[in-house]
Amino acid sequence: MSQEELIEQGEAAQTLLDTPVFNKTITQLVDSTYTTFINTKPSEFEERETAHQHYQAIVDIVSTLRQKVQIKDEILVTANQLEDGEDHF
Repeated sequence: MSQEELIEQGEAAQTLLDTPVFNKTITQLVDSTYTTFINTKPSEFEERETAHQHYQAIVDIVSTLRQKVQIKDEILVTANQLEDGEDHF
């Protein structure tokens, strides 16, 4: 994947993370999953395991989006440093 594609993905991920409806949806999903987990008995292993897996999937999505933003930021910082270094020669 090219740096341009990584930057585009990072920008798109940042836009999504900055969207209030996305954040509200993530919060609602986490709350719902937590409620399901808390309202199950320890003996209800499958239901608890499903809730835990659902929570982990949500966390993975948000973490992946944040990672894409971080990669974009690192590429841009490096590019700026190279440009600044070239200007001094």
